[in-house]
Amino acid sequence: MTFDEYQEFAKTTAIYSDNAKVVYPTLGLSGEAGEVAEKVKKNIRKSKFGSFEFYGNELDDIAKELGDVLWYLSALSSDIGYSLEDIAQMNMKKLKSRQERNKIEGDGDDR
Repeated sequence: MTFDEYQEFAKTTAIYSDNAKVVYPTLGLSGEAGEVAEKVKKNIRKSKFGSFEFYGNELDDIAKELGDVLWYLSALSSDIGYSLEDIAQMNMKKLKSRQERNKIEGDGDDR
């Protein structure tokens, strides 16, 4: 499956109104990313702050949340007029530029 195929499928499952475009998927993306973080946090707590090892079910749970992140990312991308392929290409171009300029590490968007 390609990004474009996934994005087209995801559109068929979107049930929010046109006046909620951009806002609804932005909030959903934030919430689902928080759920990924929550799964990781609970693993850390469970390990008593020792080794942070993840196992089968824990990894599956994180992967399922990442799927939700992907759905909201896809919806938001569609709402602003970009394909996931566009977003991936733009990000790859940005990262390659930083890598070529030895600016992978550091802070800020315009490094």
